[in-house]
Amino acid sequence: MRFIGNLIWVFLGGLITCLLWIIAGFLLSITIVGLPFAFQCFKIAGFVLWPFGKKIDAGNFGVAGLLGNIIWIVLLGIELAVIHLIIGFLFSITIIGIPFGKQHFKMAKLSLIPFGSVIYR
Repeated sequence: MRFIGNLIWVFLGGLITCLLWIIAGFLLSITIVGLPFAFQCFKIAGFVLWPFGKKIDAGNFGVAGLLGNIIWIVLLGIELAVIHLIIGFLFSITIIGIPFGKQHFKMAKLSLIPFGSVIYR
């Protein structure tokens, strides 16, 4: 079931959102200061491409992770989380779209706290 969900996900916008995360990662990697943020974009891009069957453990970060998350939220996090929330609510309008909406809600959580978050199966 996870394979079918992921396959449908890729065709319903997962590939496009993955490419957008990768482009954001490349843009952030132009400067040395942006490299930690670029690595988080690449990590999230992998999750966005194939999200079904994966879980997120958020909030295990130290002082550096806290500072990184604060900078991330100010620069990118709020906008990305709002986009994922809006898309999640739009998918959740229909019964068939509820699983896809739940995946966008997971991505909204990850968009707010990428530093210290662990993605596992």
